[in-house]
Amino acid sequence: MTPRPAATSAVAGMTMVTVGSMTANLASYVLALVASRWLGPAGYSEFASLLAAQLVLAVPALALQTVVAREVVLGNGDAALRGLGRRCAVIVAVIAAALVVPVAAVLDTGVGATAAALLTAPLLVLLATEQGLLQGRGRFGELSVILAATGIAKVVPAVAVLAVGGGAGAALTVAAIGTGSVAAGTRVLVGRGGVAAGVERAVPVGVAAVLRASQVQLALIALSSADLLLTRVVLDESQAGQYALGAVATKAAFWLPAAVGVVLYPRMASPTHSARAVRSALGVLVGLGAVTVAGVALVAPLAPLLVGQDYAPVQGLLWLFALDGACLAVLQGALLSAIARERTRLALAAWVALAIGVALILAFASTIRQLITIAVVTAALAAAVVSVAALRGAEGVAERVTES
Repeated sequence: MTPRPAATSAVAGMTMVTVGSMTANLASYVLALVASRWLGPAGYSEFASLLAAQLVLAVPALALQTVVAREVVLGNGDAALRGLGRRCAVIVAVIAAALVVPVAAVLDTGVGATAAALLTAPLLVLLATEQGLLQGRGRFGELSVILAATGIAKVVPAVAVLAVGGGAGAALTVAAIGTGSVAAGTRVLVGRGGVAAGVERAVPVGVAAVLRASQVQLALIALSSADLLLTRVVLDESQAGQYALGAVATKAAFWLPAAVGVVLYPRMASPTHSARAVRSALGVLVGLGAVTVAGVALVAPLAPLLVGQDYAPVQGLLWLFALDGACLAVLQGALLSAIARERTRLALAAWVALAIGVALILAFASTIRQLITIAVVTAALAAAVVSVAALRGAEGVAERVTES
């Protein structure tokens, strides 16, 4: 018998996960503000570019969490899923090590700083396994604590290093150590929490399932990171640093409503709940996005006071950065439903949007305004196409369940 997706109510779950994710995001924003002041535009450009590269390499962690949560809903056991997590971590570690020198060359960053950024990825994979177990069983209170702890453990040491004059490499190194400590502690916490053994499925899940989910997550992360990664190619150092600060608003609008997808995802994976969960998720994400964009527009005049006059040129564009993040959040909700129902071909629209966006940036973007405008248009089009397809697919599943 298929387990119920979550015992905790959606509203309570979203509240708890929002608290955890907001704590982590607030810590990240503090780090961004501190780094932008203490490293200056040029130094912060390196720091932000490496964090973006780290996020791309951490895609398997995001995918693994969704796969583990889905398999928990469908009845897979913990031992098999943790084994899958270990295999994925080894693969990511090998890839990360191989990419250190090429990424450092492409981004024009230090090898040590690049290694610290990229080699955090396998630690995130191990952490994602435990988070997926909690998410699939609706244990959102504990998941909230882990989300908050991860953000704090990553940011506090990095801020301390920057405070004493350390550079991007040293800050990324201590952030990696903090992430590793949380990953180890989470394994103990989840085990003591008594996650049930579960009932093994007839067809065990393998790395291929994570790869399919990874290409979906990679499309999303690449689309959300391409503009930031290309700033050092199409803009000068000062403009690239200013754009990196503006992208903080994008991240805020993107990650702030993350709890919606986290909480409703187990229901998306259940055939009897999928259609309603997808409609609810997309509706809430659109509403939250509108509120966020309006809020950023109102507080934008305060930006130079918080981070310095060097970043004044992006003040009037912050609402566009927030709109970019809001569109990406809607796209993320739609793509999560694709993973939940194993319809990963929906990611093709995001890949097409990415290719078009990169081509337009390289061909036409020479100012901050042009770059963020291209990013917004491509994200909005991808979100619209994938959302319509996701809704139609979920309604089709609902009809088949009703007929059976």
